Amino acid sequence: MKLRLSDITRLLADQAQAELVGNPDVPIERLSTLEAAGPNDLTFLSHPKYLKQLAQTAAACVIVAPAVREAAVRRGACMVVDDPYHYFALVTQLWKRLHSVDAPPSIHPSAFIDPEARIESGVSIGAFVCVGAGAVIGEGAHIGPHCVIGAHAAVGPRSRLYARVTLADGCRVGERCIIHPGAVIGADGFGFAPHAGQWVKIEQLGAVRIGNDVEIGANTCIDRGALQDTVLEDGVKLDNLVQIGHNVQVGRHTAMAGCAGVAGSATIGAHCTVGGGAIVLGHLRLADGVHVSAASIVTRSLLKPGHYTGLFPIDDNAAWEKNAATLKQLHTLRERLKHTEQALRQLQNTFEEKNHDRHPPDSQVVAAPLSDLAG
Repeated sequence: MKLRLSDITRLLADQAQAELVGNPDVPIERLSTLEAAGPNDLTFLSHPKYLKQLAQTAAACVIVAPAVREAAVRRGACMVVDDPYHYFALVTQLWKRLHSVDAPPSIHPSAFIDPEARIESGVSIGAFVCVGAGAVIGEGAHIGPHCVIGAHAAVGPRSRLYARVTLADGCRVGERCIIHPGAVIGADGFGFAPHAGQWVKIEQLGAVRIGNDVEIGANTCIDRGALQDTVLEDGVKLDNLVQIGHNVQVGRHTAMAGCAGVAGSATIGAHCTVGGGAIVLGHLRLADGVHVSAASIVTRSLLKPGHYTGLFPIDDNAAWEKNAATLKQLHTLRERLKHTEQALRQLQNTFEEKNHDRHPPDSQVVAAPLSDLAG
């Protein structure tokens, strides 16, 4: 399906305004990057470092910010918007809505649905799905093949669970959520009490509560709470292979990249970001607006908004080994520096006392600085 440039700006007008410069009837066949775009493609420029590619792109039209309007107009057709990246995201959503072909709502004959489950109107349920007793599937929801919806679990209206998602007993997913293949929501948290050299299981009696407009990546795991629920608030976005421990609280519109891990009972505020491979230790608190760099390890609570990094920079191996060896000696060097500073202070005090004995206070003799004494 082809869209004209004017169709795109018209269909998105209620979400964001765009100034269309150029022929409004140009047809768009594909969305693309600046570098790979062809003569029937729509692309975007969101960062000044790609400005050189703007002049070189073969795209039919480029979405740009007002600051680069003139450069874009010299090249050809453009859409001028306040936030090009946001507008391009809206275009991708429009494109998918218009080009995707969804099968009509249906329940596959191989699916098992407990008689006590409630299935609202417009629901699609794929092959070999299992829906437990007391579960609720909201209006217009989509449950992909091989999903398991536990007893008394709930999937909100218009949420989409792709293949092999497990939503365990008593766990709840809000409205318009997207859960990608293999995600497990509501497995037992990692809770054991050491006793007489053995580990005694602590039964996990809480659940998982997920708000509206949450997206959860493939093979991500969110553990149920031990006593209270694990909670993801509205708008949270989790990448693939993210681990959320039991009793964790994640504030609204926080995002975590792939392989991030949050240990049990940590509290993460709203509008935070956690980079790929980063770790947040248990029982810590991150304030609203905290941003953690990739591969960092958060070992203390971060109570002020800001960007935090805790990692040893990559280097060639020989240099890394030398720096690591030096790092091991930091405590010894610190102690030696403390002793040196203490000795210098004692030396200065001795000098000032002797100088005071030789010269009365009214002589106004100025004591020698530490640098002179060191010399």
